[in-house]
Amino acid sequence: MANDVGTVVYEVADGIAWVSFNRPEKRNAMSPRLNRAMLETLDELEFRADVGALVLTGEGSAWTAGMDLKEYFRETEKEGLKGIRRSQRESYGWWRRLRWYQKPTIAMVNGWCFGGGYGPLFACDLAFAADEASFGLSEINWGILPGGGATKVAVELMPFRKAMYHAMLGEPIDGRTAAEWGLVNESVPLAELKDRVTQVAANLLKKNPVALKATKDAVRRVGVMSYDDAEDYLVRAQEAANSFDSEGRKEGIRQFIDEKSFKPGLAAYDKNREAR
Repeated sequence: MANDVGTVVYEVADGIAWVSFNRPEKRNAMSPRLNRAMLETLDELEFRADVGALVLTGEGSAWTAGMDLKEYFRETEKEGLKGIRRSQRESYGWWRRLRWYQKPTIAMVNGWCFGGGYGPLFACDLAFAADEASFGLSEINWGILPGGGATKVAVELMPFRKAMYHAMLGEPIDGRTAAEWGLVNESVPLAELKDRVTQVAANLLKKNPVALKATKDAVRRVGVMSYDDAEDYLVRAQEAANSFDSEGRKEGIRQFIDEKSFKPGLAAYDKNREAR
C-alpha cells in the first residue's frame, strides 16, 4: 500500500513503512511544507495495525541536505518572529514526535545528510548509511553555528574531539567514517543498504512491541539520569510494561522455561503464539 502527499511519500510492505523525503531536485531539503507533510504522515502511520517498524529515507541522491535556506530561513523571516517560531514548531515538532514514536524507527541514509538533517537522524532509533553517503555540519562555512539541535546531536553521538572537529571545520565525512565516529550503526555499499535495513526491520518485527517501545524510551531517558534515578525509572518502566502486556511476558517465559523452545540470548520468543 502506498501513499503520496507531495513532499513526503510512503509505502507499507510486510509490516514496514518506508517513508521518504520527496524533494530530490532540492536534495530533499526540509521546507515548511515538507515538515507539515511529515507530521501528517507520522500521525497516519503510528498506530496502524499493519505497521510494525518505520524506515526514513530519501528519494534520489540525498537523505536530506538539511533546512531549505530560501524557504525555511529567508521567506519565513519576512514574517518576523511569528513566522520563525511557526517554522521551528513544525520542524522540531516532527523530530520530537519521531524521537518518541510508538514503533521502532530506522534512518536509512542513502546520500547527503547535512545540518538540520541531524535532527531526524538522531530521532530515529537506529541508523544505517551507504558508504557513499555524505555527512556534514556545514553551518560554520556560511557564518552560523549548527543550531536546531545539531550541535547536541554531534555531542550525543560522537566522542568530544570528533564532535568539535566536525562542527568547527565543516568538512563532510562519508558513511564509513560516520559509522566509525558513531553517527550511524553501520555503513554498507549503497547497493546493499536496503537489504540490510530490511533485515534489521524484519528482526524488529519479531520482538514484543510493548517491550520494544519501553526499551527505546528507556535508552533515551536514562542517559541524563544518575544511576540511582535510572535504576528507579527502569523498575517502574518494567512494572508498567508488565501490567500493560503481562501475557506477552508470560508467554516468553513459558517458551523458555517450560518448552525450552528458544534461547533469549540468540533470538526472540514466538510472539505469534501469545494468547489473544
